[in-house]
Amino acid sequence: MGYQFDWSVVWSPSFWLHAIGITIGYGVATTITGLLLGLVLGLVLISRFSIGRQIVNLFIGVFRCTPALIQIVWFYYALPMALGINLPPWLAAGAGLTLYMAAFSAEIFRGGIESIERGQWNACRSLCMSRRETMFHVILPQTFRRMAPAIVNQSIIQFKNTALLSIVSVHDIMFAANSLTSTTYRPLEVFTFSALLYIAIIWPIATMSRQFERHFDFKK
Repeated sequence: MGYQFDWSVVWSPSFWLHAIGITIGYGVATTITGLLLGLVLGLVLISRFSIGRQIVNLFIGVFRCTPALIQIVWFYYALPMALGINLPPWLAAGAGLTLYMAAFSAEIFRGGIESIERGQWNACRSLCMSRRETMFHVILPQTFRRMAPAIVNQSIIQFKNTALLSIVSVHDIMFAANSLTSTTYRPLEVFTFSALLYIAIIWPIATMSRQFERHFDFKK
């Protein structure tokens, strides 16, 4: 006899709304904060400050080469043991995801900036523009257009990484799904519904990214 689905176990809007809000909130906040921090780190990477470059390269190496799950767990469980700093679950999870995003976006910004032809820097210098003016008025506007696909793809990954929040008991979609599964014993329905929620959240981002790319291609 085939499996009998019972979708009534997941039909509780009030149960899911809070979890959806937490997931979207973390996704947006850690993505924006990570991008801003990544921009700063990317600028350090192309600066003449050699010690700063070495520190940033070490940071990027650590956070790019370790899973986001381990980073979240480390901030929540290991940091109190190593340094005596106790972070609440929401902050430990947010710090882990933000720094993970920053490490990847720093390399995206560095690559985007270095992809601009050197002649444009020379042209700006001949116009007596400072390095700061050249960066913010000439280089970065072009860089953002080139980096748009990579930034959006990394943002999508970041939203999917929010599923790791439940490991430190942040009440996101996965935490709600695990809680509901433990009481209903219907994992197939619960996790299928959870997957649909993630699709509903992330699909518009992917769609907007394609429109964003077409917009800049048209402007070119």
